[in-house]
Amino acid sequence: MPQDSPKLISYWLLVVIIAACVLIEATLQAAGYGLLGDARLRSRAYEYFGFWSGLLGSWQANYPSQPYVMFATYAFFHAGFWHLAFNMITLWAVGRAVIDRVGPLGFAVLYVGATLGGAAGYAFLGTHLAPMVGASGAIFGLVGGLLAWNYVDRYTFSEGLWPVARALVLLALMNLVLWWAMRGQLAWETHLGGFVFGWVLALLIDPRGRPEEDAAEG
Repeated sequence: MPQDSPKLISYWLLVVIIAACVLIEATLQAAGYGLLGDARLRSRAYEYFGFWSGLLGSWQANYPSQPYVMFATYAFFHAGFWHLAFNMITLWAVGRAVIDRVGPLGFAVLYVGATLGGAAGYAFLGTHLAPMVGASGAIFGLVGGLLAWNYVDRYTFSEGLWPVARALVLLALMNLVLWWAMRGQLAWETHLGGFVFGWVLALLIDPRGRPEEDAAEG
């Protein structure tokens, strides 16, 4: 256990992000069940902190900085328990892999960049009038970063690139299936924006190829 302690400590930023998302959703859930004073707390939270494409146009903001801060705040709010649970479980898995590769600082840069990239993707490609919330843009950015590093590692050491191509195809199919199952309510634009930003940022953070054993150890 003592040998694992430094590695566990390195995940502190990941734990803080997950804890913040869980605390926010728990508060909104409690309000929805009448355990807090304002039963409309969720809708008010979305109104002030969700990503609204209309605010980039002619819509009136609730406060002067809202069109800017919503590029970050949307990622801390979710559409309910299952949305939160799926995202946080995935974030814990891929976040640890990123931290193992580039450490907490590299993770922070990639996470923030992918969050902003996800919002940018939704801003340019999204057509929904409803607010967009969730950490999936950042999560897809982390996945994009991991695939970018896997591509570089495999290319550098003359290994097959099929696993990377297969992962890209599976991600595209997953988004297509979810978009169909959710009747078009999936913010695939956010996923795409986060993924692209994550891929590019990952190559700026750590552009060198690593042998598989080194990449696994970080």
